[in-house]
Parts: sequence; structure tokens; C-alpha cells
Amino acid sequence: MTSPQVVLITGALTGIGRATALAFAKEGAQLVVSGRRDAEGEGLATELEALGVRAAYIRADVRHEAEVRSLIEQTLERFGRLDVAVNNAGIEGDFGPISDTTEANYEAVFDTNVRGVVYSLKHELRAMQAQGGGSIVNVSSVLGRVGYAGFGVYTASKHAVDGLTRTAALEGAAFGVRVNGVAPGPVETPMLNRLTGHDENAKAQMMAGMVGKRAADPDEIAQAIVFLASNRSRFMTGETVAIDGGHSAG
Repeated sequence: MTSPQVVLITGALTGIGRATALAFAKEGAQLVVSGRRDAEGEGLATELEALGVRAAYIRADVRHEAEVRSLIEQTLERFGRLDVAVNNAGIEGDFGPISDTTEANYEAVFDTNVRGVVYSLKHELRAMQAQGGGSIVNVSSVLGRVGYAGFGVYTASKHAVDGLTRTAALEGAAFGVRVNGVAPGPVETPMLNRLTGHDENAKAQMMAGMVGKRAADPDEIAQAIVFLASNRSRFMTGETVAIDGGHSAG
């Protein structure tokens, strides 16, 4: 009998990360959910276990390599292996023109969105190479494909994630490790509400070019992540799939 997959998700406590944890639980996977808010993390782990799967919350700040290393080590110690990793932790930073960009905003966004992905990939790849395979999914953004006035630093960080996905896929291929990504457009998450200033008119304007004139539900992104992590996509690697309601098609 095949053992359930062990799945690690960073930035798992809200939005896409939370939806992804629930989607994997429905597939019967064992879950390690990670973030920085302990009460929410423990609550999510309890919720997942109520669905009949083994789950654990492990605190980690992906900006610090020692914490990422510990996260992977604890996952291996408690679950025995790491089959799937979803690198979802990220922040949007401040909105405004590049001419007003601050050093603090640049450092905050790149520390989480790029440094955090580098550290995560480093230690996930090592673990998966040692066991002879695995699948990694990076959560990027449609802004890794196009520009967006007023969001230059975030856009640059997600372009970097897409480059890391392709490079990690090439490096992992010899060891049976696949690395792919998803590039969501607007998703009904707290990040979208902050971006639009909790203004429904601003949100409607942003949705004007979307299929159905709406943002995605987080579960729609989660289902794509589950597919990319599974053997159903076993001939895919180095690809970042747009799930953006057609935004990047025009």
C-alpha cells in the first residue's frame, strides 16, 4: 500500500496557502503547514486533522535560512520524507511609482519573495535529491509575466521567482525532482483587498479584463497546485502556469 504524500506549504495560514492545504488534505496527503502566527497555524493543523489526515504546524520565517533549514529538518524527522513542497510565502509591499520606492520596501519584498524562495528551494532540493525525487511548486503571480504600474518592486520579485523556477527545474531534473509554478491573477484574498483599498469600485475596474469579471477563488489556484505536484503532470517541469482569467493573454 502506497503511503500518503508528505506535503509542506509555506505561507499556509491564509488565502492560497490555506486553500492548498485543504485541497491536499482532501487528496489524503499528510501536511506540514508553516507560517509565523502560531495560534492560526495550530488551528489550521487541527482543522486538517479533523479531515482525517496527519498534520502539523511548524513555525518558520522564510527570510532566515536557519529557520528554513530547521523547517525541513523537522519535517523529515516527524514525517520521514518530503514529497511535495509549495513555496507560497510572500508579501505585496507598498503600492506606488518606482520613483517613490524606498529601500525599506525593496528589502522587505525581496527578503520574503526572493530570498525566502531561494532558501526554501535550497533545502527542499537537498532533501528531495537525497530521497530520489519530489515535486516543488512556487507561487508566483501574473506580475511575473507583465508589468503593473505602481507595483514595480513586487513585479520584479515575481519575475525573479519565475527565473528561479526554471533554473531549479534544470538543476533538479537529474535527481528526479520537478519544479513548476503557478502565476495567479487577482484572487479573493486579504492581499487583493489591501491592493484595492477595500474599494469595491476599484476591485471591479481591476476585474474588467477577467473571465467572468471576477477574481479567482483561492481553491481554483489550489487545484492547479495539486495537479502540478501530482504524477498527472509528470512530464512538466520548469513551467509556470498562468491562472489569471485571461489577463496575460492580451
